[in-house]
Order: sequence, then C-alpha cells, then structure tokens
Amino acid sequence: MEQFLRNEDNLIDMAELFKVFGDSTRIKILCCLFDGELYVQELAERVGASQSAISHQLRLLKQAKLVKSRRQGKLVGYSLADEHVKTILGMAKEHLEE
Repeated sequence: MEQFLRNEDNLIDMAELFKVFGDSTRIKILCCLFDGELYVQELAERVGASQSAISHQLRLLKQAKLVKSRRQGKLVGYSLADEHVKTILGMAKEHLEE
C-alpha cells in the first residue's frame, strides 16, 4: 500500500472512484444490480427515478468501470462489472451494520 500511496495518480483515481459511490441513486442502482442484469426501465421502476436519470447515472457508473452493458436487440442490459464491485458493496454494508 505504501508504494501505491507514493503515486499521486493512484490517489486521484481512488478519490474519483469513491466520489462515484457518493450518490444515493448510484448506490441504489448498484444494489439493484447485485443479483443480476437489469434493463433501464426495470432499474427506473425499482429505484423510483426517470429512465433519463437512470441512464445518466449508468453512464457515470460505466465510466468508473463499476457496471457493464450488454446489448440484446434494442434493449441494453446492465450488470455489475465484476466481483470486486460486489465485494465493495458487501463490505460497506457489513461496516454499517457493525
């Protein structure tokens, strides 16, 4: 970790990643995707936001490499990018429940 801390770019990237987690709508989206792929309309219904707002947040989450997309005809399904995202969410939940 000490070597990681010596690189300012690493610190900036980590801070940017944590900023993405700083919005409750994005956290809701990530939690909805915890169990598998969903489409924008499904996410909008579960989160209680417009499809436009969900699409905007998904764009940010995708840029941060926290979600990935898969096109199926005209629909685009979104899911968590990898197991690391599940681990981060799980650890945050566990920490808050202590």
